[in-house]
Amino acid sequence: MSVTTQFRKGALDMCVLYILQTDDFYGYDLTQQIKKHIPITESTLYPLLRRLVKDGYCATYTVESPTGPQRKYYHITHQGRIFLKETLQEWDAFTASIAALRKEINPHEQN
Repeated sequence: MSVTTQFRKGALDMCVLYILQTDDFYGYDLTQQIKKHIPITESTLYPLLRRLVKDGYCATYTVESPTGPQRKYYHITHQGRIFLKETLQEWDAFTASIAALRKEINPHEQN
């Protein structure tokens, strides 16, 4: 597994919850939102969504579609918002620590 894949896997929960805090999405649309910034497939996203629901960070509901089968929408729960806030704080602290280390070790490095 590449380093990029490992980073992506670790950050996707946070990304999904971050998007869901703005609006409810169905799986395909959520995949498209994430794909604008991070390469991802639906086969990666759906197991993650099932786990977020199981953990209580998301909930689902279905809506009739005029053009096909029902769509399952995902929305962030109160517990998910708390988890997201904590995760973002940890992420920001972690990335700041990495940046500080890089600056200390190689102050002339170009980003």
